[in-house]
Amino acid sequence: MIQLSRKRFQELVEEALKNIPRRYARQIKNVAVLVEDYPPPGQNLLGLYHGVPLKHRGSYYGNVPPDVIVLYKAPIESLCQSEDQVRETIQEVLWHELGHYFGLDEKRLREIEAQKVKRKPDRTD
Repeated sequence: MIQLSRKRFQELVEEALKNIPRRYARQIKNVAVLVEDYPPPGQNLLGLYHGVPLKHRGSYYGNVPPDVIVLYKAPIESLCQSEDQVRETIQEVLWHELGHYFGLDEKRLREIEAQKVKRKPDRTD
């Protein structure tokens, strides 16, 4: 397990946000990305999306508080042994939660993530 400073963890989140491909980033509106140390008691989460998914927004959608994506620092760090692993996990969790923002359900996101794992080359270095 690795423990980064709050500032460094936030910098990695900001880096992940900057790495979102432009075609998706242009569609992200009214979303705040926050870092909290722990998820609510009794919940085993790395991240959470609160809001109205983009595909469900209609003409009524306006003058509303921003949607929120929360990344949970301690659980993410508990899975990692290095800063590079934290960086990669933040990116994966952020993409997962953005998937919810774009309207994908948990089942579809898991399918996409499983396909990505199958395509990832084995690294023995």
